[in-house]
Parts: sequence; C-alpha cells; structure tokens
Amino acid sequence: MDNIRELFQMTIRRFHFLDKNSCSTGVSYLSLTQSHILYEIDRQHQPSMQQVADALGMDITTFSRQVQSLVKMNLVKKTPLPEDKRVMILSLTVEGKYVTTMVDCTINEYLIEIFSHMNEFEKETVIRSLELLNSAMTKTEECYAPTLKGK
Repeated sequence: MDNIRELFQMTIRRFHFLDKNSCSTGVSYLSLTQSHILYEIDRQHQPSMQQVADALGMDITTFSRQVQSLVKMNLVKKTPLPEDKRVMILSLTVEGKYVTTMVDCTINEYLIEIFSHMNEFEKETVIRSLELLNSAMTKTEECYAPTLKGK
C-alpha cells in the first residue's frame, strides 16, 4: 500500500458522509456531534455528562452546549444523581430513543448495502480487520480513549 494515510482519509470521509446522511430522520435534523451524543447515551445507558464527553473526546463546555440543544429538542433528559446533585445523568426521552433508532436503522441499511458488494469471506475479513485495528488503537497512546480501553 503506497499511501496508507490516503486510504484512511478516504474511508473516514466516506463514513462521515454516510453518518451525515443518516442524521435526517424525517422528524428532526441532527448534527453529527448530536448524533454521536445520542448514540453514546443509548450505548452507555444513563451515563453522566462527563462519561459521554470523555467517550467522545469533547471538552465539557462544548459538550454541555450540545446536550442543552438536545434537551431543548426533547431528545435528552438531564437528571441529577441522587447522591451527588452536581453530577448530571443523561438519558434519552421517548422521542430521543425513536430518533436514535431511526439513525441506527439508516446506518445499518447503508452498511448492508456496502457489504452487499462483498462475498461472505470479504465481509468477515473487513469486520475482523476493523476489530483488530480498533484493538491496536486502544494500545496506542495517541489513540487512547479511556472509555474504550480494554474493549
């Protein structure tokens, strides 16, 4: 492979377009950042604001503004942790869960379409390669994300 960075750039760019195209759910339009926040809240199940900000590599101030916009859209609910009211727990509202499910379905449809151009061996090879790449990235200091370590 002559230019591995170019391969990564093109792959990331194409996935970015796929991700961006999935953010329009017919009900509302989300930014990529908002879509990623909803995904993490759903994936982590009632995480704190700090946990989601860390998982996404965002500073808490920027993250807080994004969460506030999702609260105004009635997609996210913030609840103080009973034992420490300074810690806010995030959860999806019914509408937030619906929007997250719609985005997930759209992305999964795109991925099915992409994989339809591969045979089963190629598909398994790509998935296994992505698992290996992600595993190696968690062992690399420059790519280290505390919430991903060990997964």
